[in-house]
Amino acid sequence: MASLCSHPHTFLPAVNRPPSPSLKPLRVSPVSASKSETSAPNEDEEEETRSLTVSERGREKGRLVIAEELKQRETRGRREEVNRKIASRKAISVIMRREATKAFIEKKRGPNNSKKLLPRTVLEALHERITALRWESALKVFELLREQLWYRPNAAIYIKLIVLLGKCKQPDKAYELFQAMSDEGCVMNHEAYTALLSAYSRSGLFDKAFSLLEEMKDTPICHPDVQTYSILIKSCLQVFAFDKVRALLSDMASRGIRPNTVTYNTLIDAYGKAKMFQEMEMTLVEMLRGKDCEPDVWTMNSTIRAFGSSGQIETMEKCYEKFQSAGIQPNIKTFNILLDSYGKTGNYEKMSAVMEYMQKYHYSWTIVTYNVVIDAFGRAGDLKQVEYLFRLMRSERIKLSCVTLCSLVRAYGQAGKAEKIAGVLRIIENSDVTLDIVFFNCLVDAYGRMGCFAEMKGVLEMMKQKGYKPDKITYRTMIKAYSISGMTSHAKELRNLVESAAGSSLGMPKPDFRQPEYYRL
Repeated sequence: MASLCSHPHTFLPAVNRPPSPSLKPLRVSPVSASKSETSAPNEDEEEETRSLTVSERGREKGRLVIAEELKQRETRGRREEVNRKIASRKAISVIMRREATKAFIEKKRGPNNSKKLLPRTVLEALHERITALRWESALKVFELLREQLWYRPNAAIYIKLIVLLGKCKQPDKAYELFQAMSDEGCVMNHEAYTALLSAYSRSGLFDKAFSLLEEMKDTPICHPDVQTYSILIKSCLQVFAFDKVRALLSDMASRGIRPNTVTYNTLIDAYGKAKMFQEMEMTLVEMLRGKDCEPDVWTMNSTIRAFGSSGQIETMEKCYEKFQSAGIQPNIKTFNILLDSYGKTGNYEKMSAVMEYMQKYHYSWTIVTYNVVIDAFGRAGDLKQVEYLFRLMRSERIKLSCVTLCSLVRAYGQAGKAEKIAGVLRIIENSDVTLDIVFFNCLVDAYGRMGCFAEMKGVLEMMKQKGYKPDKITYRTMIKAYSISGMTSHAKELRNLVESAAGSSLGMPKPDFRQPEYYRL
């Protein structure tokens, strides 16, 4: 645009304008003056006509060429579109046949033709079941795999299945596969032992896990590495077995195995959640002194979460600035932690500043982001903002979670909007959201706050229909609601019911007091 405006001429020359005919002077004699005067214009007109005719023919020819090219392009486009549709139909047909085969594959065991299945189909079916943590179905497909004529023992498949069984808390099944792996002649390396050790530690079988660790130390090709120790340390930290963690770290040091970034991040996160800030800071300092590993965004998130969740906002902000100055860039989880920390401490201005920063630099909100912000505004009593964010969340087609519903119910309960809670229940009826005991306890608490005791008792019937049993938190919430409203007889009756049911076989399950920690940032 600048080059056109700075052109030296006032008027640019015409681009597609035909040239003007040039008039030549004629020398006229007296005798032929009249003839020349009459013939010159005719010759000029003929020349102009011829030039115009040639120009028109050229333009017409150009239009024909362009039209032909457009026609060819349209033909090619239609042909390509037809080919795409044909390819799409073929692809859909292949996918449907393959999906049908994989759906039917578990029922094919037994007949002779079940030994001639395609390798790709069986392996894809196995992979999908492992990814979906469907351990029973995965074992059936694996048995079918072992029956195939083309089957050869594969250590990698065994290890994947053992890891799957560990995640699904099936240590006995994992040991059976470990034994079958050895019987089929697979190489029993440290990866196989680590997978079985992980299965034991995830299920809390620490005696077997530590026994297997000692066995690995005595086996030449199966010596434990940093991954083995990190897995066992993580499992011990989840049950707050810090004495075992210290023993494992000492064992690593004696064998010359240095912790890696994952090990340090696991320790920092666990110490932070346990409010062991001194141990957390010492671990972070030790990590920074090491040459082999450097802190990353997971280190930053664990550190600021620890201080933010305990209300130490100033320390959290200082840590965030130091990590940023070290070149560590935040991610969406970092902002979720900041939003949650500011929201729970009532720093709504800083919370809004984080939201503006995310919008400016195009960070897409996740379900956790919406849950944190909706809960914060709900606690502040800003129902207008809560409902706006909820509508925005649904317009972006983000699937509802039980945490979202708990935040809505809590906000409406604090505001005394029983009709709004009924609207939430209608949304649940028209959705496939999976409820849990925490939601029902929130519902009981909300109705109890508003004095809607009929609706509060109706929640128990709703729980029964959904297949849930009230826990101690449910009944304690109801007793508290009756007591606050002066309904002492109802509170005493319910308290006696709880005490009588505590020792019976029909007693309530032991509640998990960590369950109300909704946010997994």
